[in-house]
Amino acid sequence: MSGTMYFGGVEGGATHSNLVICDQNGEVLGQAKGPGTNHWVLGIEKCAQRIISMLHAAKENAGIPLDVPLDSLGLTLSGCEQESSNAELAARVLEKDSHSSRAIYVGSDTAGSLFTGAPNGGMVLIAGTGSNALLRTPDGKQHGCGGWGYLLGDEGGAYWIAHRAVKYVFDDVDGLRASPHPTERVWEAIREHFNADSRADLLPHAYKHFDKSHFAGLAAKLSGLAARGDALSAHVLGEAGAALAAHVAALCARAAPAPRAPHAPRALRVVCVGSVWNSWHTLRPGLLRQLVDRQVKTELELVRLRVSSAMGAAWLAAKHVGYDLPRDDSAFCEVFYTYRPNELVNGDNGKINGKCTENGFQGCGCEDWCNWS
Repeated sequence: MSGTMYFGGVEGGATHSNLVICDQNGEVLGQAKGPGTNHWVLGIEKCAQRIISMLHAAKENAGIPLDVPLDSLGLTLSGCEQESSNAELAARVLEKDSHSSRAIYVGSDTAGSLFTGAPNGGMVLIAGTGSNALLRTPDGKQHGCGGWGYLLGDEGGAYWIAHRAVKYVFDDVDGLRASPHPTERVWEAIREHFNADSRADLLPHAYKHFDKSHFAGLAAKLSGLAARGDALSAHVLGEAGAALAAHVAALCARAAPAPRAPHAPRALRVVCVGSVWNSWHTLRPGLLRQLVDRQVKTELELVRLRVSSAMGAAWLAAKHVGYDLPRDDSAFCEVFYTYRPNELVNGDNGKINGKCTENGFQGCGCEDWCNWS
């Protein structure tokens, strides 16, 4: 294997992580999976150890001796938005395993996703356990929106969805705020998920034994309920769609459009990453209405990745040491929806043609989200 170059990349979320090792041709040689790698949750020490454990597993999978360093390793992880802590994490990985890599690049999880699906500029919109958005223009300028964690943000993410559903039930029973739809099926899903009989039984899950990933897991059950016609679940998912669209609207407003080059793409690419996007059918009404209400005039090409964002991290790792790693765009992502503003506006009323009646419910919920937020 003399002369072979090795580039590693890590896609690290709050709940789970993936690592890939590629050769100089962009071919995947080895890979490994692991738990979450957000250093704000774990601490630098534990985060570095998890990375090294995945790297060793991927090297063994690729048949690479553990004492052979990668040419570069890209870490694109949830929570890695601060340069000082990023540098500390890179240093700690090298301290723990001097043979891990000759160079380490550390960036946010949005960077890995963006460079997997839109290396020449575009937007990434992450909706997993949490949420985050990043816009990168073709000239390299970056603008962010969100990514502040579950206490200060994460609108549209799985935890936000789950928390919102729980609040609808609690507030409705208390008489604090009436639910827009019956709560019985959602309350049944909540009791099942948390193994609870009463609202008081949820308190340990919210405080003493709080586990954000477990709490967020309720969102998958709500998605299933929405698909089966439950109005409240569909309402909450519609609100999530509106919240995610608000990220897009904010970034579109902040970035002045650059002059179009002769062969520039017609639409801005939005790389949609995270498990919440599996509920696209239910997110869609709220998302579209929010884009129209916020008067987003940019054509948007929504794509989902065919490969792990770890591929983008490996691409960034190679770029970090001056190597242009080959990539096949069509193999990396696929378009699942194109937003064309002129096709959604009916006359001058700024509203979406028709009514939101998908899955048997009326209204996408985005107006309620805007008014309540």
